[in-house]
Amino acid sequence: MNWNELYQMQQELDTYIEQKHELTHKDLFQKKVMALLVEVGELANETRCFKFWSQKAPSPDETILEEYVDGIHFILSLGLEKGYTFNGGVNEEEPYGDLTDSFHEVYRAILSFKEFEGEREYEVLFRRYLQVGNRLGFSEDALIQAYKDKNKVNHTRQDQDY
Repeated sequence: MNWNELYQMQQELDTYIEQKHELTHKDLFQKKVMALLVEVGELANETRCFKFWSQKAPSPDETILEEYVDGIHFILSLGLEKGYTFNGGVNEEEPYGDLTDSFHEVYRAILSFKEFEGEREYEVLFRRYLQVGNRLGFSEDALIQAYKDKNKVNHTRQDQDY
């Protein structure tokens, strides 16, 4: 998958937010990591994959996809913050365990990237997150369209002093 268009869109959104909130030249890495951790938790909550005590079904696919692309926004933004880009796709190797295990792998990858801030850790994080999307059944086209839709929403929110 070619991520260049999404990186460009994310750069425009990040620049807009940073200028609007007078954050230009501020190191936002730690805040973006925290935001990503929260977004991954929100995504897991919508899938309900870990809620062994409940019979309630997961949220609708549209809701889960919207939460998923919130994570993509922050992963792209973190890459831009560090000067890294990801040009790959989902690893064809099937991850072990269930969806809950995949979320644990994403959390591990986020914390590894937080600690080491390296390009290799960033790539692992991106791949682990894409594996979650793959497990959720999201196509590349659906992911791209959902990202673009949410990016517009994020711009509108900034315009409205969200």
